[in-house]
Amino acid sequence: MDPDSRAARAASFGGVADVYEQARPEYPDEAVAWLAGSTPRDVVDLGAGTGKLTRRLVAAGHRVVAVEPAGEMLEQLRRVVPDVRALVGTAEAIPVPDGSADVVVAGQAFHWFDHGPALREIARVLRPGGTLGLVWNARDESAPWVRRLTEIIGAERASAGELTAVIDASGLFGPVEEATFGFEQRLDRDALLALVSSRSYCATRPADERGAILDQVGRVFDEEADEDTIVLPYLTDAFRARRL
Repeated sequence: MDPDSRAARAASFGGVADVYEQARPEYPDEAVAWLAGSTPRDVVDLGAGTGKLTRRLVAAGHRVVAVEPAGEMLEQLRRVVPDVRALVGTAEAIPVPDGSADVVVAGQAFHWFDHGPALREIARVLRPGGTLGLVWNARDESAPWVRRLTEIIGAERASAGELTAVIDASGLFGPVEEATFGFEQRLDRDALLALVSSRSYCATRPADERGAILDQVGRVFDEEADEDTIVLPYLTDAFRARRL
């Protein structure tokens, strides 16, 4: 994706902050513990959005600073996680002091960053030996209906090889470790449509194209749902690396 397209798609989330909060899943507690540890730590959540990862970190006992560039997303985050310090900022200019974090995480966000500057900033705010943790919820396409959904809205799973290469090339972190966790999200028709609407692929399209996409998704739900709901399986891909 070229930089202009990446910036436009990243900026689209502000306009769908409400449906993002309504429909996007949180993250499994096992994945959060693997990324951030099981004892309280100072954590910076980059690209925090509406706080889907933030709230799980707080529930695990961590001291969290949430950083997000879109004001509309921060409004949702401050409403849902009111006690968290929430700052306007980007991964390329993180508004916290040097060496102030034990862990820096990004949920569903690292692919929007300018990787070189972002990794240098992450290394700056991490204490020596601190952890960079990246996580994505990806649909589990072993289910046939999920494969149909992907044909309509596109794939979303992060490439472990590309991610490892980017982090290794920075020279700032040790070897990348990887783990995958499974969970499910039960959705009614409106929630599935909201979930698709919250994706940049859909949010950046003209209204007529968005409508056509949502019509196709609605047909999939109507054909596959059981008693007005459908179970969407996920694979949560998590990556971590230690600051050198």
